[in-house]
Amino acid sequence: MPVAIEDRPIETVREEVIDQLIMNYSHGKLSYEAFERRLDTAMASQNHKEIAALAEDLDLNVDKEYQDKKQRDFYANVAPSEHENTEYLVNIFGGSDRSGAWTVPKELRSLSIFGGSNIDFSESKFSQKVTRIKVLCIFGGDNIYVPEYVNVVSKAFCVFGGVNNKAPSIADRNAPCILIEGFCLFGGINIKLKRTIKEKFVAFADSMKSMFH
Repeated sequence: MPVAIEDRPIETVREEVIDQLIMNYSHGKLSYEAFERRLDTAMASQNHKEIAALAEDLDLNVDKEYQDKKQRDFYANVAPSEHENTEYLVNIFGGSDRSGAWTVPKELRSLSIFGGSNIDFSESKFSQKVTRIKVLCIFGGDNIYVPEYVNVVSKAFCVFGGVNNKAPSIADRNAPCILIEGFCLFGGINIKLKRTIKEKFVAFADSMKSMFH
């Protein structure tokens, strides 16, 4: 006998319904307007039955092709390495940018004095389970862009500055972790998603749709 819908973990119900919405939208069963409206409700609702009802009239279920593509698009690109290397970003009256498809070291040290760094992990490959970012910002700051599938922990200490963390995660406990440590004086650290989780879902749905049309 199946478990009552209200007794199931709500995040599991939410994920299953969103998967069905994307699957049916990608095969032309839902218009974009209906898909977006139902996706908004699925993401915002805290009611099991309301979420489940969004997919009750949809007949297509996810298949292996969908699951494989979701695994590639939504989960961390991890290539374990035995090399525990360290990289440095030094910005004095200037700035630097670390982005694209780069391999993340075990430790990244950023020094910003009257300057700052843009550190973008969106397309990076993680080499370690835990990546440490050690920062020193004096009259400067760092922008750190993270993907949805990593966990972020900030332990930075600030005086006349602050850490602005706007990076909600959909990662699990086994996902890579970015640990941010350091000190900011008259400066700060901004941690945020490169794009919202909704934008991620919509982009994934559009990429699925392009496979079938």
